[in-house]
Amino acid sequence: MTQARDLLLEARARQSLGQSADAIYEAAVSALRRRGVRGTAIDVGCGAGRLYSWLAGVCDAYIGVDAVRYDGFPAAASFVQADLNHHGIPVPAGSADVAISLETIEHLENPRAFCRELVRIAKPDGWILVTTPNQRSLVSLGALLTKEHFAAFRDNNYPAHQTALLDTDLLRMARENNLEDAAIEFTRSGRMPFTAAHYPRAFSAVFPRALSDHVLLVARKPAPTPANERASEPARAEWGIGAPASERVGESEGQSPSE
Repeated sequence: MTQARDLLLEARARQSLGQSADAIYEAAVSALRRRGVRGTAIDVGCGAGRLYSWLAGVCDAYIGVDAVRYDGFPAAASFVQADLNHHGIPVPAGSADVAISLETIEHLENPRAFCRELVRIAKPDGWILVTTPNQRSLVSLGALLTKEHFAAFRDNNYPAHQTALLDTDLLRMARENNLEDAAIEFTRSGRMPFTAAHYPRAFSAVFPRALSDHVLLVARKPAPTPANERASEPARAEWGIGAPASERVGESEGQSPSE
């Protein structure tokens, strides 16, 4: 039974091809730069780890988490394997200056539990950044009206894509987790209906919600108190957060301590 589940999990993970559109990476990194984010990034649902190179000059440590380690995952980055549908993120609480999840939450059965995990692994005063397909774009709303499904949730997208979320859902999850400075942003890159062509970026910038294929939530975990700051230090030290690359967990073996 476990083997069957693992094979299904791997098949679903590989259906995504392990990467996202450049516009998503660009929008995510731009959001982090504008907020002055630095330090350790934990990329949950990292795929092939393409975000690693985009974060150069922003974050000085990177840990990727996913169901499978894709070919081409950066050799200099740490990797931790995880079944995000059935288990929590196998990283200590308070490990990330920014917990990032690009185009992953829609793959999961319980997005709210996943959001709580992202908040757990973020440091107090750290950031959470989540992206997902924008269900309120003209293309997606048009698909809902004419084909009875959102654009990113066709039959051939299932079971990889399971849960459609609106930007209002993302904001609700931020409030449920007491996050601060929550903001919705858009990639400002969107496909025109019935074609593979994209709207001009200047046009998408004027109508971002309607003309963007993807939406971002960016929010901050509340600032630290002396008690929760002390509580996170032993676990972070055990995992080598902030240590040289050669000493960080998962650097060479791609495994968590429990494995």
